[in-house]
Amino acid sequence: MEKKALQKKINIFFGVITLVFLILITRVAYLQLIQTEHLQTLARENTLRLISIAAPRGEIFDRNGTKVVGNRPLFTVSLVNLGQTREELEPVVLRLAGILDRTPEELWEAIENQSPRRYEPIRLAKDVSLEIVTRLEEEQVDDDLRSVVIDFEPMREYPFGTSLAHVLGYIREIQPDQLAEFAADGYLMGDVFGQAGLENTMEKMLRGTPGARQVEVDAFGRPVPSSLGVIINPIPGNDLTLTIDFEVQQAAEEALAWAVEKAQDEKHGDCLAASAVVIDVRTGEILALASFPAYDPGIFAGDLSAEQARALMTAADRPFYNRAIQSAYPPGSTFKMVVAAAALETGQIDRQFTVFDPGYFYHQQRYSCLGAHGRVNVVRGIQVSCNTFFWTVGLRTGPEQLALFARGLGLGEKTGVELPGEAAGVLPTAEYKRQLVQAELDRRFGPQFEAVEERYRVQIAAAGGDRRDQLRREKEREIARIQAQYERYAWDLTWRDYDTLNMSVGQGLNNYTPIQLANYAATIANGGQLYQPFLVSRVTGPDGRIISEFGPRLRHRVSISAEHLATIREGMQLVTKPGGTAYGSFFDFPVPVAGKTGTAEVTGRDDHGLFIGFAPYEAPEIAFAVVVEHGGSGSKAAAPVARKILDAYFGLLPEDGEEPVAGGGPGASPSTPGMAQPPTPDPGPATVPEPEPSPEPEPVVPDVPWPIPVPSG
Repeated sequence: MEKKALQKKINIFFGVITLVFLILITRVAYLQLIQTEHLQTLARENTLRLISIAAPRGEIFDRNGTKVVGNRPLFTVSLVNLGQTREELEPVVLRLAGILDRTPEELWEAIENQSPRRYEPIRLAKDVSLEIVTRLEEEQVDDDLRSVVIDFEPMREYPFGTSLAHVLGYIREIQPDQLAEFAADGYLMGDVFGQAGLENTMEKMLRGTPGARQVEVDAFGRPVPSSLGVIINPIPGNDLTLTIDFEVQQAAEEALAWAVEKAQDEKHGDCLAASAVVIDVRTGEILALASFPAYDPGIFAGDLSAEQARALMTAADRPFYNRAIQSAYPPGSTFKMVVAAAALETGQIDRQFTVFDPGYFYHQQRYSCLGAHGRVNVVRGIQVSCNTFFWTVGLRTGPEQLALFARGLGLGEKTGVELPGEAAGVLPTAEYKRQLVQAELDRRFGPQFEAVEERYRVQIAAAGGDRRDQLRREKEREIARIQAQYERYAWDLTWRDYDTLNMSVGQGLNNYTPIQLANYAATIANGGQLYQPFLVSRVTGPDGRIISEFGPRLRHRVSISAEHLATIREGMQLVTKPGGTAYGSFFDFPVPVAGKTGTAEVTGRDDHGLFIGFAPYEAPEIAFAVVVEHGGSGSKAAAPVARKILDAYFGLLPEDGEEPVAGGGPGASPSTPGMAQPPTPDPGPATVPEPEPSPEPEPVVPDVPWPIPVPSG
């Protein structure tokens, strides 16, 4: 019985073994005969990895087809992430440091700052020389360097150096905060990303679609030298065509550099920067947008260390600051057309209204004008920049109407240009001033009140009887003393007449950007149409197909009659005629120009020089604004810059070997040695040259020192 039971168990055991073998044989047969091709594919794919291939960014052209941003190929050296520990990477980093002429610390920083997926390359060096590439290829036979990849990448190329830097911007490797925001769009650490200018705001248009290639790895997951080639070709980004006229842009940049150097030679030591904007008055197209000093965007396209980048970013002259759209300045007398428009349109004055200017204005105290202009109407007031006239008219019109018309002409708000960081400027109102003064009062006196409260709180709590009453009286006296000082300044919480006087001549809290001033001039020139300035006219795909086109965008029409605008334009034209404040720069210019000089006072420093205007006078095409920081008067510092810009726009620049055009060539100042001088005007009341404009008068201030913080340029 026991023998039969044992035999039964043995039979079951052999049956199970037989079944297992049958299953194994069946499975092997299935894998060998049926799944062979599939398994071979899996095995082959297990030895392959996809490596991303950067796509060329779209190129950028000016309105005439001049390429202002392109691409060129370069060698890069990367380390493929195989999940190695720091100890395993140590010999690789040491050898690469010697080959690449870098410190190990720099390479470790690059490795630690990037966190790519496994098998994604960590870029260690860009724009590597052919000699270094050759040496790396020779040494890659060693296992230590088998994870090092040498590749081609498109490098951003800015062929004109600093020209258009603030418009174009620059690219760098994507920053951690940007990666977190745009990871869903397929960005990886190590990708490039526009950091400023159009490179930033048009990033999605300019960025191409990355490609990929297969790389074979060995049994340990390390890349082997052989590559199976590209399987997905990268698609270049879209090209941009700008509204910029590069010839006008270059003329503006050269003129700004010249103006700063000239101002420094004339002992304006604070003059370090300037800016200019040129706009087509018929469309809002920006023909030039220049800020000096500038930087070379190409330095970021190469291999720039963090220390070098920080040094550039913190330079004292702030070359990365786009003053054309980010700096707000007191407009000085360039604001007077706003005052004229508000007064005319509200009926406070008409064309025949006159003010007698004896050389000063009296309102609670005496203020000096730029000269004794005699009987002045609105047209002559603009021509000679008569402060007495505009103080009188500004008080009649009132700050609310001045602010309303300034806002209508685009001042004190962003224009909407396609560049990052645009400032809104400041159009002062009674409420704005109240908040500003209140913040200063709180800053100055708040800690004093708190200190008294805290000091006596402890003492009163510890005292008793008569001593406590005495301490309370002492506390009240100290608070009353501080309160008296507070009240001495708190009267300035209210808008006063001196604020209106300041506003009427573009001083006080007024602060506007050059692009706002240019657009304001364009609106006067074109009959009252406020356009949104723009830089990009067309986006074209890599196949040449037009993806987007952009045209004029009318924001609104200003509420100023055609008659009143014509009166203002007439006064602006006379600014460049005999007796006008800009006659010295335009006495021999063949195209009629209308403009307005401005000299904006800056407490404790040299004045800003401004000039805005348009041309031709009869059929306006372009408007412009020029600001020379701390460069002195607008007639001396800014108007000559505008002359040089207009020379370029109207084709009056001399060709090589030619004699300069009348007046000394490209906007030469009449004071330039060897150049033509302005003719002496015939004597007579209408043509006697006015005195050289001086700074606007000091702001009317309270009878005690009061440091109200004013936004500065």
